[in-house]
Amino acid sequence: MCATCGCGDATGPRVSVVAGGEHEQDDSHGHGHHHDHDHDHDHDHGHGHSDHTVILEQQVLAKNDGIAVHNREWMRGRGITALNIMSSPGAGKTTLLARTIRELGGQRPIAVIEGDQETRLDAERIREAGASVVQVNTGAGCHLDAEMIDRALRALDPADESLLLIENVGNLVCPALFDLGEEGKVVLISTPEGGDKPKKYPHIFAVADLVVINKIDLLPYVEFDVDACVAQAKILNPAVRVVVLSATTGEGMDEWYEWIGSRSAISPVAVDN
Repeated sequence: MCATCGCGDATGPRVSVVAGGEHEQDDSHGHGHHHDHDHDHDHDHGHGHSDHTVILEQQVLAKNDGIAVHNREWMRGRGITALNIMSSPGAGKTTLLARTIRELGGQRPIAVIEGDQETRLDAERIREAGASVVQVNTGAGCHLDAEMIDRALRALDPADESLLLIENVGNLVCPALFDLGEEGKVVLISTPEGGDKPKKYPHIFAVADLVVINKIDLLPYVEFDVDACVAQAKILNPAVRVVVLSATTGEGMDEWYEWIGSRSAISPVAVDN
């Protein structure tokens, strides 16, 4: 149960390796973490509901941050660059990842952790694009967290010096709160959604390292002011970088690849589209 946003269910997330159309489940809730999750909290039930909720939220986020630190140290020790890609549903995360895999996969190993509430549809698309992939189904959960990434890393076992692309659950709210151990947070929006997303969802833009505006091939057909959207994002986060592209046509993808290289020990070479 996620106390910060009220999501989650009793069954918990399901982690599946997707390979060659066969699915090996890693669903055991008795898995052995390398993290210490012992709790010696004194629970004072004399607090009001509001105070109790705030304390529980702090405990959930503190526990998550501790696991994220271990994830980050583990990946850095192996030269793995992890990027946390967040967006609303339908913005084009999977299309962006699939094109990236096809065009950069020959330069370095690429692995993917796919987050969705249900189905393995996106994971199958990623596998067909040529990357190793693990599917995390969160059930009623609306975001990935560091413990899910820990479990997924165990199942995926990415190669040293690989690029790890984490496709978070489609949601512009809760994913902003949870550090996964990534080296960069990417917020993806698409032109059909409208250009007011930074105003409506300020927190996720405030924590982003990169904002990607996708589906620019549709600009002639939708109302989307790119300059105004970029200005909104910069007000919230003056240091954020913005890349404008089409994952479908390939326009602007070189700038995306250059940014990946800036977060990595190994810089990919620009790809001719």
